[in-house]
Amino acid sequence: MIELKDIEIKYGDFTAIKKLNLTIHDGEFFTFLGPSGCGKTTTLRCLAGFIQPSKGAVIIDGKDVTSFSAEKRRIGMVFQSYALFPTMTVYENLAFGLKVKKLPKDVIDQKVRKVAETVSITPEQLSRGVSELSGGQQQRVALARAIVLEPRILCLDEPLSNLDAKLRVELRAEIKALQSRLQITTLYVTHDQTEALTLSDRIAVFRNGAIEQVGTPYEIYNKSSSRFVCGFIGDINHFSQQVVSRLIERYHIPLDASTDAFIRIERMHRVRENADGIVLRTKVLSSEFDGSTTKYTLDYDGQTIKFLELNDGSAVPQTGKDLFLSFNPEDVLQYHAEA
Repeated sequence: MIELKDIEIKYGDFTAIKKLNLTIHDGEFFTFLGPSGCGKTTTLRCLAGFIQPSKGAVIIDGKDVTSFSAEKRRIGMVFQSYALFPTMTVYENLAFGLKVKKLPKDVIDQKVRKVAETVSITPEQLSRGVSELSGGQQQRVALARAIVLEPRILCLDEPLSNLDAKLRVELRAEIKALQSRLQITTLYVTHDQTEALTLSDRIAVFRNGAIEQVGTPYEIYNKSSSRFVCGFIGDINHFSQQVVSRLIERYHIPLDASTDAFIRIERMHRVRENADGIVLRTKVLSSEFDGSTTKYTLDYDGQTIKFLELNDGSAVPQTGKDLFLSFNPEDVLQYHAEA
């Protein structure tokens, strides 16, 4: 188990991390999610031993390792830039850490070939220079180099951000499958909400050097605890206080008229004009056809909202046409003023 207790990290007068407390369980895939500059990578580097906190303690398996060097923490690290040795072959990159440990040559060879197979590196690729490999192959080498040392914790800092979209999806699935198979406690840093939601057992959402919410992907998405988390995760509609007041007046729904409201775009659904209950007459401003779905941008009472619909083969309403929507008031999220 990993515990970060009252961690504070300062650079001069600037406080990058503010009294952070967090517990990560054994075997968990845990993601640090947030926008650039929010403190997620700084926290990961503190855990890994690359940054010393100004205050607080890093506890691993009940032992205070705050003063331990990175080498003594048994943490494998995979960086966004791969950080491979460009003049070495793939085999030499994987064997490097094992040679530093002065393991026998036959043991090194066995471990290198086993880990290469684990991450789908072929025997032919082992003899090639890393500069000859594609970005995806280099990231596999970086991952293999981290796990060949059999760390108790694996840290991945934006490992897929340099790859194209299709390859990111493929490697994302491979990383999750590998982590499940090895049952290694994994810390993953990303600004990509889809990566966080699909990979994680739990997520910590960071904002301005502090954790805004910790929860499962379901909790983070469906039960966002703050306006920031609600707006940062996924696509969402924002109804102003004025629109909320009109909805309450028209439909007598149990919302708070003193604050704005938010609802996920897929939680709205199309209805007939004369349907019972809540019926919002909207006008199509534009649409984005994406094969399986269409996302509409609509005008409702002078406010722009969005609506996501699964395609069933029927015609897509054209710009300027009316589209009638409804929603369940229980799906609405509301928050009072935040700092």
